[in-house]
Amino acid sequence: MFNKLIGKFSHDLGIDLGTKNTLIVMSEKGLVINEPSVVAINKRTNEILEVGAAAKKMVGKTPAHIEAIKPLVDGVISDFEVTEKMLKYFINKVHQEHFALIPRPRVVIGIPLDLTEVEKKAVEDAARSAGARKVYLVEEAMASAVGAHLPVTEATATMIVDIGGGSTEIAVISLGGVVTWKSLRLAGNEFDSNIIEYIREEFNILIGEQLAEEIKITIGSAIQNGETQEMEVRGRDLINGLPKAIIVNDKQIREAIGRTVGKIIENIKTILETTPPELVSDIYESGIYLSGGGALLRGLDQAISLAAKIPVKIVDDPLTCVVRGAGILISDPELLSKVTLNNVSLDK
Repeated sequence: MFNKLIGKFSHDLGIDLGTKNTLIVMSEKGLVINEPSVVAINKRTNEILEVGAAAKKMVGKTPAHIEAIKPLVDGVISDFEVTEKMLKYFINKVHQEHFALIPRPRVVIGIPLDLTEVEKKAVEDAARSAGARKVYLVEEAMASAVGAHLPVTEATATMIVDIGGGSTEIAVISLGGVVTWKSLRLAGNEFDSNIIEYIREEFNILIGEQLAEEIKITIGSAIQNGETQEMEVRGRDLINGLPKAIIVNDKQIREAIGRTVGKIIENIKTILETTPPELVSDIYESGIYLSGGGALLRGLDQAISLAAKIPVKIVDDPLTCVVRGAGILISDPELLSKVTLNNVSLDK
């Protein structure tokens, strides 16, 4: 009875707790939070200075007593206390902006496929400590498929590849469950690391993570497509320590990220090889769906299609696909009961 009373004053939320970004949807309002998963803390006072976009601007620029922390690594909580503070900040922000007095929402959170029971418990505990009264855990691949409005509960196969910041989730879904899957610690962050390493080895220049991400977005691609693209890159010369500017092109960036792209494609083919024949025929007919920020890498859909000999489609707005799915699930108790991973009652 008390929970139902609290429910009248709270907004139920769908959460994509990502390595790069945390996204939150409210069942009545849609997307309300889309901010980097970064927290800036004053180490002297243990006080939170900034969260999200403002904290991201501090990465690599802080004095010794301020630390810009990324509390999730490869989709897994690496710093429980900071994750809890970050979630609490975002949940409170949502309720303050939308005039709710008591921030005690029910939440659906997307998690990687290969999380251990201990890691699942850490996600659930962090959300509860941040103010959630009930927490439902759903595989990111499932949430992504729901967000793309794919037929997840039907007796037909759906193959989705969700390429996020820290992990890539490859899954074949049928009848409300994941039939075959693979979770890789290779995704957007790995592309950035590849670019940093390549520029260091080829040009003896050191660049930061944010510039590497900008290069990937601006001229990154998986296959040659159209005219050569170039970009000026500025970093620190490792020989003399002075600033230096160079020009890099899309061919060089393809070479930098080529091995990681190849590994993702090989694992997609491996999943196809281990999927039951009846389901493979469905996938050949419907195609493979790409979601997550990595799906926006130019030519990646074509590269996968050429290698797997299957049509590949990018879902609408791939960056928000997981959180949209979580939002749909929090509003649809019947569907949520079929796909949730933890046994939590679905009452309001």
